[in-house]
Amino acid sequence: MTLLRSFRRCAALLGLAAGLMAAGSSHAVPSYARQTGQDCVACHVGGFGPQLTPFGVKFKMGGYTDTDGQSGKVPLSGMVVGSFTHTGKDQAEAPAPGSRLNDNRTLDEASLFIAGKLADQLGSFMQITYDGVGKSSSLDQMDLRFAHATDIGGKDLILGATLNNNPGVQDPFNTLPVWSFPYAGSPLGFGGVETGTLINGGLEQHVLGLTGYAFYDNSWYAELGAYRGLSRTAQERMSLGTADDPGRVAGNTAYWRLAWFQDLKRQAWSAGVFGFNAGIQPDRLSGGPTNRYHDLGVDAQYQFLGTRDHIFTVQGSHIWERQSRDAMLAAGEASHAGGYLRETKLNASYNWLQTWGFSVGRFLTTGDSDATLYSANAHNKPNTQGTTFQADWTPWGKEGSWLAPWANLRLGAQYTAYSEYNGAARNYDGSGRKASDNNTLFLFAWTSF
Repeated sequence: MTLLRSFRRCAALLGLAAGLMAAGSSHAVPSYARQTGQDCVACHVGGFGPQLTPFGVKFKMGGYTDTDGQSGKVPLSGMVVGSFTHTGKDQAEAPAPGSRLNDNRTLDEASLFIAGKLADQLGSFMQITYDGVGKSSSLDQMDLRFAHATDIGGKDLILGATLNNNPGVQDPFNTLPVWSFPYAGSPLGFGGVETGTLINGGLEQHVLGLTGYAFYDNSWYAELGAYRGLSRTAQERMSLGTADDPGRVAGNTAYWRLAWFQDLKRQAWSAGVFGFNAGIQPDRLSGGPTNRYHDLGVDAQYQFLGTRDHIFTVQGSHIWERQSRDAMLAAGEASHAGGYLRETKLNASYNWLQTWGFSVGRFLTTGDSDATLYSANAHNKPNTQGTTFQADWTPWGKEGSWLAPWANLRLGAQYTAYSEYNGAARNYDGSGRKASDNNTLFLFAWTSF
């Protein structure tokens, strides 16, 4: 099956799901919990958000198809996020049309999820989002997957395939950029770095990928696949617009992943390596100059679960990116034909009684000096580093909680402190702005239903 045919079938499934939604809006509940008959805390640390328990990791590898055997479960859920953002110093210009230089209150997003079992061995995680800042709706994250369970020599084996639109969104661990801490961030403040590796959202939603994976003996995970870029027409039809069009993805890209996973019930480990290679022609001219990116990463995670009253998790990742900037050089957008980026993340979290959460994460991005590409930065470098602190309260999602599993809520306070931004701690923009001026307080209410 070609990627184009797969995309068309996925579009048909989206249309079917939209019809189901119109037929019965009363089914818009947290669909995975309803489907499995488990409380949300079975899959999610604290009963909410992307951070998965070992049970949640295996549920995803199994294709989102595990059920309690009861029929009539429509795979629909909804989500709404609202927030308040304050930065250490007013921003030089409003971060979005209609916003203020500081102290912004906003509806960040409202999403519909088509999430759960669609057929035997076929499940989905698909998100359609209204962007409250950009005032637009589009297909957001998508992971449509097939999984088949078998065995080899008495050892369990899951064989699967996933059709998705963001390299890494299909990964079952919480260490690749798309699912790493912080799990929520301000759309109107400073929530990280300005310059990131390609696998860190560089092609998000603008590609379609088909990968195959295997999970052997409940320990070894391997995945391999390729991505194709969406045409400008396809982006417009999916309401993505073309302002963020990365250009023509030159031929198939390569994505691969190897990981070792151990679930010992009271604690769990994972460690792995991953890679992503892609070529991009910004002007979309066949045969024209191409920028090429080669990403290589390592990651690890340890999770102590105990009796689930006290859960402690530590996660880390490092990504090396080698760049060939031929198209940038030809367009006068870079001074050097080659360059690099390095991204490091390390974070730890503690959750008490599946209700109260405390997290701290350290991030660091460094790169080579380029007087043209980074002309607006101090020392012509993208270097940025800082620390994110978060405290949150999740009152629902446990057995006996209000409307379980019909409603979930997380209230959180997050603070990001910068020690370096775009190349310097002070005067990084040539106008006297300090890295600490970008320190961001983000208060959020995150609910699903």
